[in-house]
Amino acid sequence: MDTRLIDPDTLTDTDAATRSRTLVFGPVSPASPLLEGTDTVRLSDPKAVADALHDGGFTAVVADPARLAAFFTDYRRDALILTHADRGIALTDTAGVIRWANDRLKAWCGADPTGQPLRVALNVATVATDQPDPLTAAMAGNAVAVRLHRPDRTPEFADASVHPVYAPDGTVVQLLVLCRDVTAEVERQRKLDALHQAGRELVELDAANIAEVSVPERIESLKHNLRRLIHDLLHYDIIEVRIFDKKTNELKPLLDEGMTPEAAARRLEALPTGNGVTGYVAYHRRSYLCTDASTDPHYIRGATEARSSLTVPLVHLNELVGTFNVESPVTNGFTAEDLQFTELFSKEIAAALHNLELLTAQQTCAATQSVELVSREIALPVDDVLASAAVLLRQLGDRDDSVVGHLRKIVDRARQVKDCVRRVGEQAGEGGVKPLAGKRVLIIEQDPRLRREAHLVVERLGATAETVGTAAEGLALLAGVEYDAVFMEVRPVDLGGYDTYKSIRQTRPGVRVAMTTGFGYDAAHSIVKARGDGLKHILFKPFKQDQVVNAVLAAD
Repeated sequence: MDTRLIDPDTLTDTDAATRSRTLVFGPVSPASPLLEGTDTVRLSDPKAVADALHDGGFTAVVADPARLAAFFTDYRRDALILTHADRGIALTDTAGVIRWANDRLKAWCGADPTGQPLRVALNVATVATDQPDPLTAAMAGNAVAVRLHRPDRTPEFADASVHPVYAPDGTVVQLLVLCRDVTAEVERQRKLDALHQAGRELVELDAANIAEVSVPERIESLKHNLRRLIHDLLHYDIIEVRIFDKKTNELKPLLDEGMTPEAAARRLEALPTGNGVTGYVAYHRRSYLCTDASTDPHYIRGATEARSSLTVPLVHLNELVGTFNVESPVTNGFTAEDLQFTELFSKEIAAALHNLELLTAQQTCAATQSVELVSREIALPVDDVLASAAVLLRQLGDRDDSVVGHLRKIVDRARQVKDCVRRVGEQAGEGGVKPLAGKRVLIIEQDPRLRREAHLVVERLGATAETVGTAAEGLALLAGVEYDAVFMEVRPVDLGGYDTYKSIRQTRPGVRVAMTTGFGYDAAHSIVKARGDGLKHILFKPFKQDQVVNAVLAAD
């Protein structure tokens, strides 16, 4: 006999005579004649009632009408939620055949999929999962995650989770499948991957070709790639990229498309006002979304029909290298996602511009290194000529003959050679601050290798360096020219350290003197004695630039 719902107020004698097992839901008195001669099961919890009805075995249900109405309202609500959920939901049997599906999954299948295998109903081309057999894993009691790919269908990609449904005895009798549309997420990841790959293209430098490509050629190549990638990946038509000049605070044009000639040539600086959105963004180092160009206080007209703009700073290793600006002919032309992707790609542009700067610096550095190589090779021979001529001049004293004249000419010409090499190095180099520019330093060091290294360190700082191997040669040079500082080793090969220090002081009382040591044992205690006579500076070999600058410039 089928289970029937009976309203206590409408119970007939026939109903009472035919029922054998009754489920009672709600406030029905045990003494009610409705229940005479029947086995009754009383339940008050709606879930328990639902479970009992699912198990079956009742010929009738006696329920209070109000309670029953509330019961069906709850279950109707749950059914509506399942039917109209934004996920595709299906119940399958243990073989994966669909036994029930909600409206969302039916729409994805194109028709009612009941009776079809899930994969067939959804027209799945490929399944990505870490389980070799997802159904078997779910039947074993494990929740399984899979990604479904459906080419040329909507949605194209869906993430599905398969969960076992248990019977009261603990066996798996059905599978619950929840599907979520992840097409937008997949497309987003594809775009991120494309941006990353584009960034690799921008920053890639072919080591084999660097020497063959000039800086202007490299710039044109970068501009071409930037223009192509911005169009293909971000789909922007009105663009402007500027490079930041740290020395002048100027944002110099590198690339523009769709901008007016006036805007493209406009001089902009990294300032909070008066320099448009670009200057504002560069100054604050943060992105700016101009939703309405007609009312924005920072906006300066870039493109003729522009109504909104998006500008991001180009920052690499916490240093501003430029700005990236795009404009739209409509108000509110850029979304939060546009901003996010533009900021991501800006990191790649910044890295590319940084690499371009490195390349320029590398080519400049190559020229500088060539000059340094020449200087390194001629430094000691020219210094030896200077020292030998100075010693001879000192020995000849005040004689005024042709020999002395020739020696003085040799000294002058040797210094001219050194000055010529230094000027060429300055022209080939990047310029910048040279803390010891205009200074002259004498270095007394018997080890040729250390003399050569000291020579290069001092001249890189902008000073003119002259080196000798003995104290006698150093004193001879001191007698003929003024030096700003003298670096003398603690134990000259021909004279004690303290005696050399005293002689330098006698020859040039105002010159700065620093003793240099490689942590060798100072048996004569030259440093201690010299400190008693006013020595202020000790330099450790090999020289460090900050120590050299301090020894020459620090106040005593």
